[in-house]
Amino acid sequence: MQRRFPEPGSAVVVGAGMVGLATAWHLRRAGLDVTVVESDRVAAGSSWGNAGWLTPPITTPLPEPAILRTGLRAMLSVDSPLYVPLRPDVDLIRFLLGFLRHSTSRAWRRAMRAYVPLNSQALEAFDELADGGVDEPTRPGDPFLACFAGADEHRLLMDEFAQIRAEGQPVAAELIGGDEVRALAPAVSDRVVSAIRLEGTRFLDPPRYLASLARAVRAAGVTIREGVTATEVDGGTPTRPAAVRVREGEQEERLAADVVVLATGAWLGHLARPFGVRMVVQAGRGYSFTVPVDPMPTMPLYFPIQRVACTPLGDRYRVAGMMEFRRPDEPLDPRRIQAIVRAARPLLAGADLDDRQDEWVGSRPCTPDGLPLIGPTRSPRVVAAGGHGMWGITLGPLTGRLVAELVTTGRTPDVLRPLDPLRR
Repeated sequence: MQRRFPEPGSAVVVGAGMVGLATAWHLRRAGLDVTVVESDRVAAGSSWGNAGWLTPPITTPLPEPAILRTGLRAMLSVDSPLYVPLRPDVDLIRFLLGFLRHSTSRAWRRAMRAYVPLNSQALEAFDELADGGVDEPTRPGDPFLACFAGADEHRLLMDEFAQIRAEGQPVAAELIGGDEVRALAPAVSDRVVSAIRLEGTRFLDPPRYLASLARAVRAAGVTIREGVTATEVDGGTPTRPAAVRVREGEQEERLAADVVVLATGAWLGHLARPFGVRMVVQAGRGYSFTVPVDPMPTMPLYFPIQRVACTPLGDRYRVAGMMEFRRPDEPLDPRRIQAIVRAARPLLAGADLDDRQDEWVGSRPCTPDGLPLIGPTRSPRVVAAGGHGMWGITLGPLTGRLVAELVTTGRTPDVLRPLDPLRR
């Protein structure tokens, strides 16, 4: 990106999830007047109900060779960790064809190399927000345990770690036995025979963290307007500002700004497509709920074979999982909640999985090649910041910093070049 317009003094950020709020914070810190518009409320999308993991060592592309090994038939089962309900949908078909095309070793390695420099800076970006007034802490995931019920199940993850290391990303992982797992997390059942203890991770409470981030953003002088829907973006010209047409109730308004940042998650394509962003952004919906656990684990637990992720949130344990490719606004499918319950029940002896609260579904923005869409579009005044898949929480603060850098300098940071939103 080369500067093709005067140095910006104002910005509108569309979307108030982790990525949008972090971007607003960094733009304001750089001296811009910033307004955030959000069609619902702060953290209403996938930022609210996710597992809250900050796991740079395992932040990897979603399309992977294991998808092809599992077989397409498994994706049609409602109990499958990856579920694709059949329906006539051109965008879904385009996405699936691209997703399968990128589920090869060669494509995975190429995408992994793009993640490595991002992952190395991810946790530092949270420390920067903490220094800037975000008072909700991130907590060390020490230890972070990936647990297995089968004698050889750990080999798949260890092999993946070897592949991650081969692309230049450090992974510190140790295999421990079932008794040691239960000494650390007594709620884990006797069915668990081993676990991989992973270092270099943290976790957070997503609702509390996003609320704290929103307070810091407002305290910095950013206006956050909730319940305001962006319906159209005018990309402006080198001499004319951009603008966002918004609707609040029955009222419509035009918000002009030097730069517009699109951080709308699974809805990114609607506003970004007129500016040359052709890659499909598909909702990869995840589910979660909270339950009481006795004794309460103090660390995150992951069951990789079942694809179930667990995180302590206050006095309850969040249990999350599943990936389904559906439209983002479709209602919660109770069959998917039950699939998580069936997967977790044999493994968490101390959890009352019938005392569920906060049942939730949220739409993670997934791309066919597994990489985010971050950078300038065909209009130098319109910047895309989305498509993070499962990693919007881990990479959100860093994304905000990098977007602010490209907006204020007029140059795209090298680490963003593989994430060009205009790529095909």
